[in-house]
Amino acid sequence: MRGHDDGKRFGAAELGGELGERATLVQFSSAFCAPCRATRRVLAEVAGMVPGVTHVEIDAEAHLDLVRELEILKTPTVLVLDAGGRVVRRATGQPRKADVIAALGEAV
Repeated sequence: MRGHDDGKRFGAAELGGELGERATLVQFSSAFCAPCRATRRVLAEVAGMVPGVTHVEIDAEAHLDLVRELEILKTPTVLVLDAGGRVVRRATGQPRKADVIAALGEAV
C-alpha cells in the first residue's frame, strides 16, 4: 500500500457511512469485480479485529464524481483514512490482510 495524501478529507456525507473512531477502510467496488468480493471479506475481517476501525464500501459506478476526483482507475481500490477522514494510504487490487493491518498502524 503506497502513501498518498492529496489533502482530501472524507466525512459521512461522502462515504454514506460514519467514519471509524480510529480509522476507516474505504473500498471502491464494481458489480462484476471478483477481487472486490474477496477484498470485502478481508476488510470486514480486519475491521472486526481492530477496535475503532470501520469498513465502508462504495459502488464506483454510482459515485463517478468521487471516482474522478480521487483518480480511482480500477476496482477494488482501498483507501485508508485516519480518524479525521484524511487519506493516509491507498492500494489497488486485492490487499493481503497483513498489509491492511500494517497500513492501519500508520493511520491510528
